[in-house]
Amino acid sequence: MGATRVGPQARHEYLERMRERYATATRVVKGQLLDEMCEVTGYHRKAVIRRLGRPPGRRRRRGGRPVRYGPAVVRALRQIWEAASYPWSVRLQALLPLWLPWARRRWRLSREVAERLAEMSPRQMDRCLQPFKRDLRKRQYGRTKPGTLLKHQIPLKTGRWDVEEPGFTEIDLVAHSGDRADGEFVHSLNVTDIYTTWGETRAVMGKSQHHVQEALEAIRQVLPFRLRGIDSDNGSEFINHHLVRYCATHQIHFTRGRPYKKDDNAHIEQKNWTHVRKLLGYVRYDSAEALTAINAVYADLRLLQNLFLPSVKLVEKRRVGARLRRRYDAPRTPLERLATCAEVAPATVRALQQLQARLDPLELARRVDDGLTRVYDLANHRVSPAAASPRRAAAPPGDGTPGPTRSVASRPGRGSRSRRSTPAPATETP
Repeated sequence: MGATRVGPQARHEYLERMRERYATATRVVKGQLLDEMCEVTGYHRKAVIRRLGRPPGRRRRRGGRPVRYGPAVVRALRQIWEAASYPWSVRLQALLPLWLPWARRRWRLSREVAERLAEMSPRQMDRCLQPFKRDLRKRQYGRTKPGTLLKHQIPLKTGRWDVEEPGFTEIDLVAHSGDRADGEFVHSLNVTDIYTTWGETRAVMGKSQHHVQEALEAIRQVLPFRLRGIDSDNGSEFINHHLVRYCATHQIHFTRGRPYKKDDNAHIEQKNWTHVRKLLGYVRYDSAEALTAINAVYADLRLLQNLFLPSVKLVEKRRVGARLRRRYDAPRTPLERLATCAEVAPATVRALQQLQARLDPLELARRVDDGLTRVYDLANHRVSPAAASPRRAAAPPGDGTPGPTRSVASRPGRGSRSRRSTPAPATETP
């Protein structure tokens, strides 16, 4: 005869009722009672004996490790992760020493929660954040048109960058045209330094050679190091006499990548995603008000990205069988990399470090979010891909909403600034 199928609560109550009979029974009767209890509960004979031997009402403790990171720790980790634009767990661990003091002050975190966060490993962060990660959105391609002038005068750059000083950069222009390319609309000029990973972005109306040169000059003025070289794609906004003369005047080395070979400009292509598309999405911005609002967001974002968000750099890449194994250095902020450069004036580094000590990264993240909400309100949705209201709660993953993004409550559609129009990858590309 098979065991009677009863639930765990019923088995518990049955054994508690049988406890007194078992304790007062003779040896022969105990054997009969054990046979009956095994038949009813389906337990092994030794399991029933152990159960009856425990004090009444006491249940066996569940095995496994005790829970070390409770809901309060996971909630604080998630808030910092979202404010920092969903960084990879290794980068998230590296930024915590900079962000935790401000997080304790803002959210009144207990000392125990802060200590738990500080000791958490990157792998454990991945486990805690796994329920909150979303799928990637589809990416759309840009609108770069190849320039034909002066190509023979601008040398190609195809090999891996091997620089030991700041100032050598990759640049690119990102279009915010929506689903139409006619008329004037805003573009973002994006610049990233190869050695320090320092990034700067400026919005310009149209892609005229004169406006692009003016934006590059504005970026050159605020860089904490001398601009020594630029490497661009083959767009006509870069391959022109204006920029060639400008680079010759300021002794800037000018190179370009091969047509239709995005890997030649891999550093800036990555920043086009993390510093532009995740914020502004794929909608159209074509007004002077939108231009001003976008540049205001970029002003706050440059401080957040360069002073508070660590990045990693590829150190070695080797093939092992069919696999390509990559090794990266320890995560450091662009400012930390800048501080190790002998070519940068110590006074410049000290001024940036003092600025870092005064600024609250969580407040900067909030300002970026508020600025993105204003920017999205100024988008021309009549000629943009279908987009949801910026005040809507997070959309289901994979809905294709192309609006800008940041924190879960403020993003129109699921995305991220870290900042912001398409969700950050579950495993971030360093």
